[in-house]
Amino acid sequence: MRCPKCGCENLKVVDSRPSESIDAIRRRRECEECGFRFTTYERREEMPLVVIKKDGHREPFDRQKLMRGLLAATVKRNIPVTKLDNLISSIEDELRDKGTTEVGSGDLGNNVLLKLKDLDLVAYIRFASVYRDFKDIDEFSRTLRSLS
Repeated sequence: MRCPKCGCENLKVVDSRPSESIDAIRRRRECEECGFRFTTYERREEMPLVVIKKDGHREPFDRQKLMRGLLAATVKRNIPVTKLDNLISSIEDELRDKGTTEVGSGDLGNNVLLKLKDLDLVAYIRFASVYRDFKDIDEFSRTLRSLS
C-alpha cells in the first residue's frame, strides 16, 4: 500500500476497528514520510460481482464508481458518507446472499433507487434523473408525482 498523497510505502496503522456495517475492518493509516492520514477498509475476498450493462458487455462491480454517483446525488444533503457506504454494502450483501455473481445494471440501479428513496427523496430524484436518463420534463414530472 502507498500513501495517496506522496506515494511512500512507509505507513503505520494508527487505529483499527470493525466498520459500522461490521463487514470490514476500518484502519486509520499515517504516512511516516509526509504525515498524511487516511482510512482504508479491508473486506473478505469473495467471488467478484459482475455488472451486465445495457449493451450486454460485462464489467466488474465497482464500489467506488457507485459511491461517486451517490456522492453526486447527495451533494449538500447532509448525508454522512458512512450511510452511503452502508447502503452500498447492503446492496452488495443482498446480491451475495442470493448467490448472484452477475447483476444487470438496471436491477442494480433499481436497488439503489429503492434504498435512496428511504434515505433522502432529493437524492433519489437526482440519482434517478441521471440513471433513468429522463428525455423530457414530462418523464421527470411523472417521477416526482409518483413520490407523493
